[in-house]
Amino acid sequence: MQLSALLYILNIEKYMLPCFTKQFLGVDCPGCGLQRSLLFLFKGEFVEAFKMYPAIYPLIALFAFLLVRNRFNFKHESNITFSLMFISTAAVFINFILKFI
Repeated sequence: MQLSALLYILNIEKYMLPCFTKQFLGVDCPGCGLQRSLLFLFKGEFVEAFKMYPAIYPLIALFAFLLVRNRFNFKHESNITFSLMFISTAAVFINFILKFI
C-alpha cells in the first residue's frame, strides 16, 4: 500500500495541531507550515513541501546526520553539525522574515 493511500485512509490532516501563536496573536510563528510541509513530503509532493516551508530540507538533513553520527564516527562531525544547525536556523528565520514582507 502506498504511503499517500495510507495517509488518506488515516485522514491524518484532521489531527494536525493548530498554531496557537497564529490563533491568539494573529501572526505566523517560525514553525508555521512545518506540519503541512511534512504531509506534502509523505505524499511525495516535494516542490509543494518546499513552497510550504523552505526550511524542511535543511532540517531533515540535520536530523538525518544526527541519527547517523550516533552509529558512525566522522572526522569533522562537530563542524558538520554546527554547519547544518546554522543553515537550518538561518532557513527558518529567513522564511519567517519573508512571511512579513
